[in-house]
This record gives sequence, C-alpha cells and structure tokens, in this order.
Amino acid sequence: MFPSPLTRVGHRLSRRECLSGLGALAIGLRAWMPLLAEQAADHPQRKRSCILLWMNGGPSQIDTFDLKPGHANGGEFKEIDTAVPGIRISEHLPKVAAWTKRMAIIRSMNTKEGDHGRATHLMHTGYAPQGPIQYPTLGSLLSKELGRSDAELPNFVSIQPMRFLSPAAWGPGFLGSQYAPMLVGSNISFNSDASLKQLDRALQVENLQTPSHISAGQRERRLELLQKVERGFQSDRPEIPVVSHSAAYEQAIRLMKSDAVESFGLEKESEADRARYGKTMFGQGCLLARRLIEQGVPFVDVSLNNAADQDQFLGWDSHQRNFAAVKSLSEVLDTGWSALMEDLDSRGLLDSTLIVWMGEFGRTPVINSNGGRDHFPLAWSAVLAGGGIRGGQVIGRTADDGMEVQDRPVSEIDLHGTICHALGLDSMTENISNVGRPIRLVDPKAAPIKEILI
Repeated sequence: MFPSPLTRVGHRLSRRECLSGLGALAIGLRAWMPLLAEQAADHPQRKRSCILLWMNGGPSQIDTFDLKPGHANGGEFKEIDTAVPGIRISEHLPKVAAWTKRMAIIRSMNTKEGDHGRATHLMHTGYAPQGPIQYPTLGSLLSKELGRSDAELPNFVSIQPMRFLSPAAWGPGFLGSQYAPMLVGSNISFNSDASLKQLDRALQVENLQTPSHISAGQRERRLELLQKVERGFQSDRPEIPVVSHSAAYEQAIRLMKSDAVESFGLEKESEADRARYGKTMFGQGCLLARRLIEQGVPFVDVSLNNAADQDQFLGWDSHQRNFAAVKSLSEVLDTGWSALMEDLDSRGLLDSTLIVWMGEFGRTPVINSNGGRDHFPLAWSAVLAGGGIRGGQVIGRTADDGMEVQDRPVSEIDLHGTICHALGLDSMTENISNVGRPIRLVDPKAAPIKEILI
C-alpha cells in the first residue's frame, strides 16, 4: 500500500478532516486522481516496469512513423498532425498521435539482420544467434533485475508470442528456467474479430486449476511428495540447471495457490473498458498487460500477429498488399496501444512503466511488383514511451527516399542500453553465462540515447 497523499506538513489528516474538507470545497474524486497518480508513480517502493509491444513480421516505418509524402516510395497513406507540433505520423494512428508528448520516436534504427528468425533473436537479446553462449531474452534480463524472487505472480509474462521462427528469442538462456516467461495465448491467433469469451479462453493460464477429481488434501500431499523428491535430487546435484528447475516449480506452485492469479481474469473488466482496447487478441492482451503491471509484474510483452481479413502469414510481413495489411494492423494497434497509455496514465503508472514498440526490422521503401514491401533492416523505426523517457521528440532522420539513415543511427545495443537506463538499471551489471564468461546486461559498446532519458 502507498501512503495517502492527503497529508500536510507534520500532520496526517484524519478521516473526519478529509471528509469535511472535501465536502466544504466540493472536490470530487476526479480532482484527487492526479494527486493519487503522482504519489503512486513517485513512491520509492514503486519499481519501474516495462511493456514490450512486439510487432511480429517487421512493420513498415514509411507507413507508420516515418512517412515520405510526395516521394514515389511514400505510398498511399497520408500524414496527420500529432499532439506535438512538427511531429507527424500515419493517418491510421490517430489515437496514438494524441500521446506523442510521452513518446520518443526513433526513426534511425540501423541493424544488420534481415532474416525473421535471426532478427527476432537480435532485437530480443541484443545478439545474433551464434556461438555457444545462450543469450537471455530482454524480458528475462530485465525481470531478473526488477522482479522479486518471492512474487506470487511471474516476473515475466509473454502474451501471444509467435515463437516458432526463433524460440530462443523468448528464452531465459543462461539465466535458467526460473527467469523464463509465463506464456499466455502462445501461438493462438484469430484472423477476424472474436467474441470476448473466445478471447478470454485464449488468454487463460493453462494447467493452474486442480482437476475436479483431485481434492485439496490430495493435491497438497502430491506437492509435498514432489518437493521431497526435488530436494533429495538437488542435494546431490547443486548445479545451476537443477536449482533453476526447482525454483521454476516453486514459482508455479506459488502461483497456483495464490489469489493473484485472478489478475488474468479479464471478465471482471467492464464491457465498455474492454471495448476501448478492441475485441482482438492484441487489444485484450494490452488490457491484460495493464492488469499485470498494476499487480507489480515488472515485464510483459504483447505481440501483434495479425488483424481482421488479413492474409499475411506473419502480421506485418507485408510482401504483398502492403497498404491493406498495414491499415488493418494499424487500426488494431491504435486502439490497444492508446487505451493502454490512457489507463496507465490515469492510474499513476505511466511514469514508472516504459513502453517499447518495435519489430525485428522495417520494410523496404521501394514498393515491389506485388504492391508490398520487403525486409529492410538498414533504416527503420522504433518508439519508446512513458517511464524514464523525455517524450515529444523524434530521434534521427532518414533520407527523403527512406533508403538510408542520415542522422543519429541507433543500433540494437544502443536501444537496449537506452531501455536499461530508462528503467534505472546499470547496463554494466554482469551475469555469468553458460560457458562461465561474465556477460553484461548490454554490450559495452552501446551508446544510449541520452537526449531522451529523464
């Protein structure tokens, strides 16, 4: 619990004083919400958290955050004004445009992997998949630093990840299985709007309920037997994988017994609030992310894999019919992301929650013969918003044709370094890898984007 903001110097107001004061001044609840929000965000017991909005397939920067009006590469979409004068983005992101004061738009991402699997691994871990070192995904690294080992809820939850292209991109690597994500809705997709009941079922945590034919007493005896076997096995084998496996089981049992698991129950939200996020897997995933952040989960990622009436296999992988696909995906993104920002802000959580928007790479500025855009890692966009970020800025610039970065190139390690600093972490913190080598949170060559850090 955070202390009440209804205090004055040297004296805490009594309930009677609060009620009489509020009545006399005719101050409603809405007038106090900013104070409550500010107190919650600034309270020293409130750790920072992170939400990764992962755009599976690689979104087109020219059709979202770096339009090229008037150029042949610009395509069909128009620019619109945003809440920040001079910053213009796609016409299909009007609700997101209202939040640009809290966003830093990076238009100069420059990476070297153009294959889906390798690029997904690169952007999640900061390293290309090579050599013997099993690099942890960003969520595992950050949740280890920000989370609590005794937390009832997992410290890392991944919502609707499509992992088949690069399973290791969502893996804990050398940190061990206790830092693996809890997967929700993994590899489940709806190609059109689904009912809320369908979405609820898809976003349920599997295998948490005790089977109906097992009594509570039977369950406890079985768990005691399992723990006894685990302790006996571990006493003779103190190696990291064994300890990690045991810790992961303990976390699962703690969650199974906890009332905190009700955080996954979206049916408790009003239908109006659910509609604000959109009746899509991504929209309801954003709502679930908000509920988990409220409960102290330090890292949540939500994947946007497809949209209604879309025939692309990998969401944003728009090799054909680019504009129809990006329009549909942008509408899903705009609804879910803006509602997430609005709710985090109203609850005093936006100042302590960093939101990262990115995919594995961008799309070619040149439109191909199928009306699509192909893979393009040389010049693309990412967005950082919320906690730790000085918003209302655009970082970097691409050429008029979008083919190259002309100012302030940002690599994957620069982005990861910026994320760590925005979350108040020392990027030079070391972990020991599976080959016994110390590995820092971020490659030491990283150059964080200092001008956007608070």
